[in-house]
Amino acid sequence: MRAANEVVGGRTALVTGAGNGLGRAIALALAGHGARVVLVGRREGPLRETAATIGPMARVATCDVSDPASVDALAGELADEQISILVNNAGVPGPVADLTAVQPHEWDEVFAVNVRGTYLVCRASLPPMLQRRAGDVVNIASVSGKRPLPGRTPYTASKMAVLGLTSTLATEVGPLGVMVNSVSPGPVAGPRMARNFAREAERTGTTPAQAEAAFVSRAALRRMVTEEEVATATVAALCMPGLCGADIDLSAGMVAR
Repeated sequence: MRAANEVVGGRTALVTGAGNGLGRAIALALAGHGARVVLVGRREGPLRETAATIGPMARVATCDVSDPASVDALAGELADEQISILVNNAGVPGPVADLTAVQPHEWDEVFAVNVRGTYLVCRASLPPMLQRRAGDVVNIASVSGKRPLPGRTPYTASKMAVLGLTSTLATEVGPLGVMVNSVSPGPVAGPRMARNFAREAERTGTTPAQAEAAFVSRAALRRMVTEEEVATATVAALCMPGLCGADIDLSAGMVAR
C-alpha cells in the first residue's frame, strides 16, 4: 500500500457533509495528508468551523445534495478546481420506527439525501475525472446496508442502494481510470448514535443504555467505531492499488457476527 502523503498530497478532495461528524473527520484526515479540501454541506456555519481548523487548504461551498439545481450550481462554482477525490458522505439517519409506521415523506427524505444525493454529486463530478482518466470516489455506506437493523428500514435500504451504486459505477468508470469504492462503518460513537439509541429505547420500552448495549453486543470488539477510525479507512481506500468496486467493512466485527 502506498503512503498516504504520496497518494493524497497535492490533490483536491471534495467531501460532502463536511461540517460535522464523519465528514469533518474525513476532511481533517485528508488535509492532514496534504490535500486541498472542498467542504460541502447545507449549512455554512459548521463548514466554516471545519475550514478554520484546516486552514488555508480548505474551501467552503454550500449545497443541498438532494437538489439537482443546487448540485449543478456547485459544479459551476467549483469549475476552477481540479477535483480528483470525491467522498460522498452526506446522509441522514431517518426515522426509528417499524416499517408500517414510517411515513412516505420520511422514506423519501432518506433516499433523497443518501441515494439521490450520491448519484447527483457523482454525476456532476465525474466528467472532468473521466476526461483526465484519473480520480477516486469513496462512498460512505454503512454496515446497516449488509445486515438487518429492525426499526431502520429506510436507512438500511438506502445504504444497500449505495453499495449497489458503488459496485456498478466502478464497472462503468474503472476502465476509464476512475476508482470507485465504499466504506461501511458500523455504529459510530457520537451524538447521532446517542439520538438513535434514545429513539430505539422509546420504541422498545428500554433505556438508552440498554439499547446501546444490545447494539454493540453484535460486534466482535463489543464497541462502536470512532470517527477518526472511519476517516483513516477512507484514506486507506485511496492508498490501495487495484481496489475498485470494493467495500471496506469498518464495523468492529459486526457483520461477521
